[in-house]
Amino acid sequence: MHTRPIWRAAAIAASVTAALGSATLASAATGQAGHGGGGHHSGIQHVLLISVDGLHQQDLTWYVENFPNSVLAALDRQGVEYSNAETPFPSDSTPGMIAQVTGGNPRSTGFYYDDTWNHDVFPAGTTNCTGPVPGGEAAYEEAIDINSNSLDAGQGLAGLPGSILQMTGNPVDVIDPKNLPVDPATCKPIYPNQYLQVNTVFNVARAHGLRTAWSDKHPAYQMFNGPSGTNGPSGTGVQDYFTPEINSQALPVSTWGAGNDWTTNNAATMQYDSYKVQAILNEINGFDHSGKNHVGVPAIFGMNFQTVSTAQKLPTSDGLAGGYLPGGTVPGPLLVRALNYIDAQVGAMASRIRADGLAGSTAIIISAKHGQSPTNPNDLARVPDGPIIDAINAAWKSAHPGAGDLVIFSTDDDGMLLWLSDRSQAAADFVKAYLLTHSAAGNNIAGNPITVSASGLTKVYAGAASAALYGVPVSDPRHPDITGIVQHGVVYTGGKKKIAEHGGADPQDRDVPILVVLPGLKNGRTIGAPVETTQIAPTILSLLGLNPKELQAVRIEGTKVLPSLGNNGGH
Repeated sequence: MHTRPIWRAAAIAASVTAALGSATLASAATGQAGHGGGGHHSGIQHVLLISVDGLHQQDLTWYVENFPNSVLAALDRQGVEYSNAETPFPSDSTPGMIAQVTGGNPRSTGFYYDDTWNHDVFPAGTTNCTGPVPGGEAAYEEAIDINSNSLDAGQGLAGLPGSILQMTGNPVDVIDPKNLPVDPATCKPIYPNQYLQVNTVFNVARAHGLRTAWSDKHPAYQMFNGPSGTNGPSGTGVQDYFTPEINSQALPVSTWGAGNDWTTNNAATMQYDSYKVQAILNEINGFDHSGKNHVGVPAIFGMNFQTVSTAQKLPTSDGLAGGYLPGGTVPGPLLVRALNYIDAQVGAMASRIRADGLAGSTAIIISAKHGQSPTNPNDLARVPDGPIIDAINAAWKSAHPGAGDLVIFSTDDDGMLLWLSDRSQAAADFVKAYLLTHSAAGNNIAGNPITVSASGLTKVYAGAASAALYGVPVSDPRHPDITGIVQHGVVYTGGKKKIAEHGGADPQDRDVPILVVLPGLKNGRTIGAPVETTQIAPTILSLLGLNPKELQAVRIEGTKVLPSLGNNGGH
């Protein structure tokens, strides 16, 4: 499709430049960069990838318009903004971030969610792999930590949280293999990188002798090391990881309270994110994440922010209302504070890049693993999924005396993914019919009881139709046997602790920004053509002068470099 760029302001206003000074990459336009072979911008030696989880395109647009002197506004004016971008489906953190570093959707990567079922593995802890393969949970999140209640995931550092930057750069050190699903062919645990079916931008960079680093919210993001075969977790994509466990006890306990993790208070989330920001600042300085060992600035590095996501999901925090104002387009006070925090932290990174003389050789890409829905609080319908699943299993056993549970695993946020003990089409159709013909109880934003029709769903893909939705054979052991698309506003949750979620197909889950800020680009522009966050991966390689087709998912899916980047465009 031909894309027609909409050109924005020719230059950043003098008042913006004066207000931000060296805190932005605005002056990067003066960097001298030659052009290498293949039409690439040979001056780009580093790509900083930032995921602001939960950030919608509408949030970035609103913030730039209402805070014109901000760092994000300055970067937006300088960069190439893709205003019609979306994440893959399902819009969970794991497939969302994997998309950005592999170029692939679940059909090629094999990751449908962070916590799923695989019909072709033995359960975690299995040591004797004889007999039929029963299937088992494939949990690639905090459940695989040695100690998920500790910020260092069980490493045993003294002096937490202040010592957290000394956390290991190899997540394998804090992953307990007894918590991993077991490969029936080898009877060995399947590490996150082994579960990933395709390589990553980090693998390609390492193959060309370039340095890599990444920071994320669980050690499970060890998956970015890329596949390594059957002899253990030897993938070598990321040289320096920093993966403090976000779902651990927030420290100090005296501040946040016993039993509260870093997501239950937005100020705690900011504290948590700030550790990762410091790791990035250390890496910009040429050190590893700890700031102790000088190793050189990575060619590909970055992190994800959680602060916006928790500000969208928490009803209140720190005396401020979470989410959006009625209507769903204007951020509420907690979310505004979170956006201001992101602006300051991105500004700190940009300032460090400039101070270290890297502005002329560093590209910054800002996007999001996922959005969040509903934005309008009046659309919220919180529905517990447990009673729905229990009722399906009861109906199945009533119709099939002696049978066990039909639904053996579920992942339901604002989508419904079910795995069945009986993978026949008849069993899948039974579940579909039940879901679409039964109402479910829930509550609204005020906590008042409500009832939703059709289990809160608008459409159900069952059996072969679910496989076709993802583009995989029905025999694929990983895909959900049932995929339910929720009615707008439905969030499957018990209680009243959240007002938004992600993981589904709602446009508010999937509509995220992509902003590419290049050295030497003086005049920003907006590209309105539809793009997907999978296109970030080949774009990263293209910017570094590497061939995007070295990514397996790019070859499988035909993923394109983001359009209209001029001489920075791809192979």
